[in-house]
Amino acid sequence: MSGPGGPTQSFSEAPASTPCAFLDGGEHDTDHHNTGFMLDGYLVMPLVPEWGDGVISVFDFSDACAPKALHHERALAIRETHATGVSTHAGRHMVVAHLQGLSFWDMSEVTRPARVADLVLPGVFYPDAYARVVMSLFWQAPYVYVAGSDNGLYVVDATDPANPTLVTQYRFEVPLRAGGIFAVGNLLVVTAAEGSRVALLDISDPAAPQPIPGGTFEVTDEAGVPRDVYHSHVNGDKLLFARKGGGGGLIIYDIKDPSRPTYLGGNSPPHSNGGYVYLKDDRAFVGDSSFASVFDIKDPARVTLEHTFYLQSVDPPKESPGDLDTLLPIGNVVIASSDENNRSQEHPSGDVADRASQVFAMDAAPDTLGPIVTMVNPPDGAQGVARTSRVGITLSEFVELGSVFAGSFHVVKQGCQGPLQGHYSGQEGILSFWPKEPLEANTTYEVVVPAGGIIDVNGNPTRAAFRASFTTGE
Repeated sequence: MSGPGGPTQSFSEAPASTPCAFLDGGEHDTDHHNTGFMLDGYLVMPLVPEWGDGVISVFDFSDACAPKALHHERALAIRETHATGVSTHAGRHMVVAHLQGLSFWDMSEVTRPARVADLVLPGVFYPDAYARVVMSLFWQAPYVYVAGSDNGLYVVDATDPANPTLVTQYRFEVPLRAGGIFAVGNLLVVTAAEGSRVALLDISDPAAPQPIPGGTFEVTDEAGVPRDVYHSHVNGDKLLFARKGGGGGLIIYDIKDPSRPTYLGGNSPPHSNGGYVYLKDDRAFVGDSSFASVFDIKDPARVTLEHTFYLQSVDPPKESPGDLDTLLPIGNVVIASSDENNRSQEHPSGDVADRASQVFAMDAAPDTLGPIVTMVNPPDGAQGVARTSRVGITLSEFVELGSVFAGSFHVVKQGCQGPLQGHYSGQEGILSFWPKEPLEANTTYEVVVPAGGIIDVNGNPTRAAFRASFTTGE
């Protein structure tokens, strides 16, 4: 890594009840924060409200309680960033939501993000803040899959990030306000924003998504009652939902068989109202609006609440300042972020002025545990796999994309030694490999992640070797 990497300090109090630091984006930061990610040893945070006009901030986060702001790049037209895709297939780029579609940025020098191109998508119209905007995206290089709210799903070819093109627009037969979107190999997961519907799609032909029979369903709670969700997360053959309204919290589904999704468990703390959910090892991190929840999910049938975090307001103190929608785990700390500052005539600076992202200790000791592979698609042992397939894996935590290459994650034709050539991309613990050439017919391929190859944001390598195989059809 070029940068210093993730947090390295120890804490006497963990989990902490008060923040040890605040992250601020400088003069153009409107205190409407969302998520972020580590790239090449730096923390990157697009600090942008839903109406645009914010900044992309880069921090040295190795001392999480004394983060150093390295650069704030003005970003006029990107909007609230619910997800960020990163690819190394044509240099190093990221893609984020734009007021009219997508915005691509050159991240070859992480501390100096540079806008490359914007792509206007048909039907995208802000300020229609939920109905006709880009809610989320997933970059499975070279294609970007875009959740376009009531506009459905867009597929964009970003082989050349400077000249992205729209390939197709997919509209759901059963209404679904597309909010969350995740691609793992040939599986595309689309979840509703403020709704209960989910669609699991087959993208073995990447430009022509097809519904999986039985894969469109309603999210329910333990009693079988449909529950709205706000956002979601895919990992380990499981789909995690941030439950919204009527008690927030967490709902977990098993999607190992995408034609038969099944309810596993959940937990709904009083007065919660879900925003976003992330996973690290055996914990789920959920922003619940008035607070944020950390759940132990080792046994998905018995989800337990481990800890609750609360934001700290500026003077005067307020019980539940801002809108705490995001709790991002990095190493042994979490970043709790508010996407609403609640300015008023009485408090013109707002509840969380210069404090929209707050750093809390989660564990006493620095993170020394490396990631493990938790899911692969095509699944191990799959037969008749399409020759146009991509290979996706999920890991137990966010990883450093710079450590992902043909030596640390490779697909090998059975009986051959050299790995296939192709493109790598990553997002939120999901890694994708797109073969440069179509796979051969009636051939078995092995997916290999050797021990000690891929590293997490603290430089901890994969704990154990992983192997799986699949066989193509005609």
